[in-house]
Amino acid sequence: MEYIAGRPALHRFVRAQSQALLQAYELNPRLASVFATQQRWLMAHIGLALHFRLHANDHRTGLTAARFIDMIGRHSVASRNTADAFIKEMLHYKFVQHLPSRDGRSRPLLPTVATQEAVAGWVMAHLATLDSLDGRSRLTTFAARPDGLAQLQPLVADGLLSSHAVREPKHTFSLFTWLNNGGVVMDWLISGVDPDHAGLDRIPTGIVSIGDFANWLKLSRTHLSRKLRDAENLCSIGWLGQRGHSVMWVSNHFYQEYMTAQAVKLAIIDAAFQNCFRTPEAPE
Repeated sequence: MEYIAGRPALHRFVRAQSQALLQAYELNPRLASVFATQQRWLMAHIGLALHFRLHANDHRTGLTAARFIDMIGRHSVASRNTADAFIKEMLHYKFVQHLPSRDGRSRPLLPTVATQEAVAGWVMAHLATLDSLDGRSRLTTFAARPDGLAQLQPLVADGLLSSHAVREPKHTFSLFTWLNNGGVVMDWLISGVDPDHAGLDRIPTGIVSIGDFANWLKLSRTHLSRKLRDAENLCSIGWLGQRGHSVMWVSNHFYQEYMTAQAVKLAIIDAAFQNCFRTPEAPE
């Protein structure tokens, strides 16, 4: 992780990654929102890992509501009621679908093609960042493997669930991890930052209107403003002029929190990738 965090080019490539994730959100806001809070993000990874692990072993999905709820509780990600509600939401919006039961008791669940494609897109955005940092060809390797997502995603899930830095975010970053679409909010803030300004104490974001963004995000402006006010009270964000009518800035501390969190996530994905596939060494 320290190697990734220490790369000067990380700022520019993570900004491009944030922009790519925002574009994915815009294409399918409801599906992308599954990954937009800490809790839902981890629940989604657990569900997909259950599917891929047993699917690889016996050619059947291993995802059932009972197994999912049990795994959520085992990893202390959410309550049983929250896990159950999450599964019902995924069924309602057709992100997963029921398969016929073989034993008459459990009803297997299958992540739809659209869901798997969205997760593959999320993986590819991060592989592209890693490739940009060291010149390797992870993305090409992944794209050439029809089983790439099935092989890689469970290991990514393991890494995320076992990472203290991922599970216990601190300071300003933690304010947004529990906000609906909080991950998108942070991507939105960082996507407007010029990497050349990363050394400033107050880094301009290019953001002016909270209302316009709240509408695009389909998030309560009142709720978003409250979270931004909390961040402002921590001196993590502010405005260069009149509040809400001038360019917003993020503090260098908050910006570094975000970049560190991205470096941790990229390191987890890279370690999982190296366990699955070998990539050519970077060119000299």
